[in-house]
Amino acid sequence: MTKHSGVKPRIGLLGTGPWAARAHAPALAAHDGVEFVGVWGRRPEAAAEIAAASGATAYEDVDALFAACDAVAFALPPDVQAPLAVRAAAAGCHLLLDKPVATTPAAAREVAEAAERAGVASVVFCTLRFAEPTARWIEEQAAAGGWFLGEAHWLGSLYGPGSRSAYAQSPWRRDKGGLWDVGPHVLSVYLPVLGDVTEVTSVRGQGDTSHLVLRHTSGASSTATLTLSAPAEAAEAALTLHGERGRATLPAWDGALGAFAAAVDALVDSARTGVPHACDARFGVRLTEILALAEEATGPGTPTG
Repeated sequence: MTKHSGVKPRIGLLGTGPWAARAHAPALAAHDGVEFVGVWGRRPEAAAEIAAASGATAYEDVDALFAACDAVAFALPPDVQAPLAVRAAAAGCHLLLDKPVATTPAAAREVAEAAERAGVASVVFCTLRFAEPTARWIEEQAAAGGWFLGEAHWLGSLYGPGSRSAYAQSPWRRDKGGLWDVGPHVLSVYLPVLGDVTEVTSVRGQGDTSHLVLRHTSGASSTATLTLSAPAEAAEAALTLHGERGRATLPAWDGALGAFAAAVDALVDSARTGVPHACDARFGVRLTEILALAEEATGPGTPTG
């Protein structure tokens, strides 16, 4: 795993927004299996604040952080993440990527190809694939098979009336909407259970809402309604499968900290064994390709906010 002599793999964090401060940094600082060594961000003062709270070092030079690390975790906008991930891979760092990897298939493929050239491991942090209740449920439904239909809706209220969420200040989320922000979560469940997507139809609703209809290699079809503009009273995330044994509903999960720690474990294990994880950068490419097809089918819509 390591290019350094320490017992624990050394990991750094790229990003200083609320997601980095509230999830990534605390999870890395508390993780017994890695040494959290440093933070880099486009706002040096924010990097210094997160590093001080986590017992890590703030880096002003991202390449210096790469040189000090065996792996790096990303909490950056997707189209900032992608080129930096290419540089990190070339520096020999294993990659813990956020979803979506990028917002164009070409940029996502560059990340996957860079990881393969460098021989580094990669994991895309799709929360539902690493949160303990949902990860186990996905494995069970994939093993069971016989599914006829999937129905999902992820109704976020980030840009709903009266929202004061810190995440609402994210320009990329405002530009790309629920399709790109929460769409990867739904797809990360559908693909291992129903198979790859072979056909995409999409219709736009109010605000940034997208209604997707998908066909899968198993022969099953699925739907997904995705938005960040729902009223707070209507906010909900739910996914139900219908098949030979009746219905199965995705269980609730408790936040992202435990799930992120499990993703760190998955990256360390993949780097140690050389076995690619199911949610590696190539999986991230496929998510990006499907989302791009859905965006093309939907066409331009009303900006959020």
